[in-house]
Amino acid sequence: MVADQSGWWDQFFSGLCLEYVRDARDEEQTRAEVGFIHEAMGLPSRARVLDVPCGSGRLALELADRHFRITAIDRNQRLIEWGEVAAASRGLEVDWRVGDMRGLLQDGTYDGAVCFWNSFGYFDDAGNLEFLRAVSRSLKPGGRLALDTPLLETLLLDAVQESRVWEKAGDLLALEERAYDHETGRLESTWTFIRGAARETRHMSIRLYTYRELIALLEQAGFGGHQSYGDLDMTPFALGAPWLYLVTTKVGGPASGAMDAKNRGE
Repeated sequence: MVADQSGWWDQFFSGLCLEYVRDARDEEQTRAEVGFIHEAMGLPSRARVLDVPCGSGRLALELADRHFRITAIDRNQRLIEWGEVAAASRGLEVDWRVGDMRGLLQDGTYDGAVCFWNSFGYFDDAGNLEFLRAVSRSLKPGGRLALDTPLLETLLLDAVQESRVWEKAGDLLALEERAYDHETGRLESTWTFIRGAARETRHMSIRLYTYRELIALLEQAGFGGHQSYGDLDMTPFALGAPWLYLVTTKVGGPASGAMDAKNRGE
């Protein structure tokens, strides 16, 4: 295991990995995810929605096509540039921004936020809570967050039984070799991206929460009224589900996360 994984994402999201991020999900999967987001969040046309982190804008573009007003944020400049080119080619308006997902536009004006495709759990517990609080402060009271993520309950058995997983995106092959570190509660993955003779290796580290731990973190950040599903068809989440798709609602005011921290003496 690697002892310190802070900042792993800066090295991981580079080179061939960026092309994998851009091409690994097809249009059918994208439409299915956006269909779930649209139905489960129940937001009206022209609602203001954050997509964070947005990658190359796969979901942001489809949401914009459905007449949502999208602000798409990602740390990686190249992914944002790809999104801008795609938006221009489709005649779609998206507010693209380069920035850290923990430093959102915390102005309490957004109707919803989306954090999809295994984009949660990058940081330590304090950093993950900081991100959720930033989302909470960005939303109006009653605003909703759609989050998809693996859980300890959904992924641990797979990680033990299938420690090597091959995936393909166009002419790019990706091998994930993964192991769970019980001391840190993190899934440590070595990814190898291969195209012809080119081969690049990257390391990823994701905090795997239990369902109970994740809900506790969300509630510390000012969310409640959780709706939990095990697939994009909105089957209620239960043990044995392969993934968690969750929609949760901001229950406090724009600064609720900060007030909670103050009351706990943080």
